[in-house]
Amino acid sequence: MKNKTMKNKIDHYKKIYFAIALLANVFLAKLAYAQWDANNLTGFGLPNASIYSIISNILNWLLAIVGVVGIIGFVISGILYLTAAGNEDMIQKAKRAMTYSIIGVIVALSGLVAIYFADSMLNAVFF
Repeated sequence: MKNKTMKNKIDHYKKIYFAIALLANVFLAKLAYAQWDANNLTGFGLPNASIYSIISNILNWLLAIVGVVGIIGFVISGILYLTAAGNEDMIQKAKRAMTYSIIGVIVALSGLVAIYFADSMLNAVFF
């Protein structure tokens, strides 16, 4: 009896695999014979810009985020400094926060400068 139920389960799985294989063949055959224009991809929501302009826009967007985070860091460190009320530990904490904000912005800007420098060298554009 145990052997018969096991055989029924195997037959059931075979039917499922057969159905999946049949559907996959039908849909893959439709995809293989589909005729579409590779130059007209407007219906897919893809950008029409070059890869360089897409990466440049992403870098500019990230630079804007770094600028906002830097300003938030400056504001938080200023608030910490103002609310220290003579407490030396809080003043040191505020100064460290300001220093780390400045270092973060400088590192981000130097990375951007390095990317533009490498781009100008690879494109042989000299100022």
